[in-house]
Amino acid sequence: MIEIPLPALLLGLLFGIQHATDADHVIAVATIVARTRRFSAGALVGAFWGIGHTVTITVVGTLIVVFHVAFPPAVALSFELAAAAMLILIGALRIVSAFRDTDPVPVAHLSESHAHDAERPALHSHLHAHAGVVHRHPHVHPPARLLRALQTVGPAQAARSAVVGLVHGLAGSAAIALLVLSTMRTTAGAIGYLILFGGGTILGMTAITGLLSLPLTVHAPRVWRGRQALSVATGALSVGFGVYLAVQIGLANGLLDRLTAALH
Repeated sequence: MIEIPLPALLLGLLFGIQHATDADHVIAVATIVARTRRFSAGALVGAFWGIGHTVTITVVGTLIVVFHVAFPPAVALSFELAAAAMLILIGALRIVSAFRDTDPVPVAHLSESHAHDAERPALHSHLHAHAGVVHRHPHVHPPARLLRALQTVGPAQAARSAVVGLVHGLAGSAAIALLVLSTMRTTAGAIGYLILFGGGTILGMTAITGLLSLPLTVHAPRVWRGRQALSVATGALSVGFGVYLAVQIGLANGLLDRLTAALH
């Protein structure tokens, strides 16, 4: 019978929940959550981020436990730099999209009481705005079931969250989680630890993004007018923090010196 140390497994769960609160992770998901309008969508952003993050941790953990792969410091720092670059990228994209007319049909229009066939698209016409001009013309809404699904979380948003989680898989305290693997006496125990760590990360990030999305669910004119400012602010914070991390990793942590030495 294989014995799996329960305290170590519980530690993995707690580490996972704590890992979700790392500053770079919260800033990354906040940039994505700024696009959402529903609590369920915000929570799912965190869930998909956690899934992507868990995939990376599981793959790397398996390489360490099963194949005894050792990652040199330069590789670990490169992972951190990739996470910083991801913050800069998603922040810049968020700022650009905030100034585009990406949502020409207001939320009030979508939530207005009118018939939506559950199975087929609905063709109708009433007042709405395009680029700040209020006017009327016929248009088609998707079927009600598809509309409800799109209002929860779109495929692009889910993929974006998962990819960011993948890149952030080795950032911050995840390194501490992988170090604990060396204390596990069995492969089954190490795998169990990884699973619980991933589960804790998913739970923690789902709770965080759900809470972050709550202010965006308020259907008040002032809140919706402030969405663009919020989007720009989260994007700028993501870019700024990403640049700060990149400088720290490249200069203070010595990645630039290590890469220079390797090239020579």
